[in-house]
Amino acid sequence: MSKTLEFYFDLGSPATYLAYTQLPSLCEQTGCQLIYQPMLLGGVFKATGNASPATIPAKGRYMFQDLARYARRYGVPFRLNPHFPINTLLLMRAVTGIQRQQPERFLDFIDCLFQAIWVDGRNLNDPATVAAVLSEHGFDPDTVLALTADEDVKAALKDNTEQAIRRGVFGAPSMFVDDQLFFGQDRLDFVREALS
Repeated sequence: MSKTLEFYFDLGSPATYLAYTQLPSLCEQTGCQLIYQPMLLGGVFKATGNASPATIPAKGRYMFQDLARYARRYGVPFRLNPHFPINTLLLMRAVTGIQRQQPERFLDFIDCLFQAIWVDGRNLNDPATVAAVLSEHGFDPDTVLALTADEDVKAALKDNTEQAIRRGVFGAPSMFVDDQLFFGQDRLDFVREALS
């Protein structure tokens, strides 16, 4: 049985975006299955007493410089979103809904949203901008909005977030190989070792 890598993620985390750009090739190289686990980072922070490093000015400045260094190392585009932080409640419900109801479009869906936030600097706090981004990528905004109001979708995101907290997740990105937790996009070497 091949190994799996569970990736707990929230679109609003810049470190998660960087991990997202690297995990598919890492999993291909190690022959493991990548399992995407959407969660609500705000819910994780609230439950664990954690907060974004960006809330501490000196740490936030350093963090974004460091993320830019990693983006250059990975050879991927990245820029600090001028509208950060992004409230991701509706976005992560949409992600969960698409994953459940249109799995064949899931990767395209999260890709367009990560790109909009962490490459194009779009304001996804603004519903009109979200609708425009979705339309540009061939998604119907009304269908996606309906998913965010679906009670099963809401429950699934809540369950995923609670499961993450039970497993020891305190931030994003968080990755599991078996029951071993790896936190942060700067821990991918340890993830690779665990998968090898």
